[in-house]
Amino acid sequence: MKWYIQAIKNYFNFSGRARRKEYWMFFLFNMIFGIAAMFIDRMIGSNLSIAGQSIGYGIVSLLYNLFILIPSLSISFRGLHDIGKSAGWLFIGFVPFAGAIWLFIYSCMSGTVGTNKYGDDPKII
Repeated sequence: MKWYIQAIKNYFNFSGRARRKEYWMFFLFNMIFGIAAMFIDRMIGSNLSIAGQSIGYGIVSLLYNLFILIPSLSISFRGLHDIGKSAGWLFIGFVPFAGAIWLFIYSCMSGTVGTNKYGDDPKII
């Protein structure tokens, strides 16, 4: 839980580095809270629809996703910085299928030992 809170505290911090553990713990808690928000939407019956078709999200999920958008980008930027890549590599995610696999591989890589051009090693600090 502290990793999730740390990512929220770094809401607008797009510089520096984030450890792999910080990234994946944020991802885990984000998934848990996202599923909980969808469950609450179903409980209160606030599913949104487009052209008469339910999209599976309600107002609680929508608000949660808007709240978490910037921290998700921030931790993704800092996670890429940890392996020595620029944040521009997030754009590879727009390549269908292969882009997601590429980003997944990057997110599983261990960070650069010591200092790189994006800052000090977060494991040492």
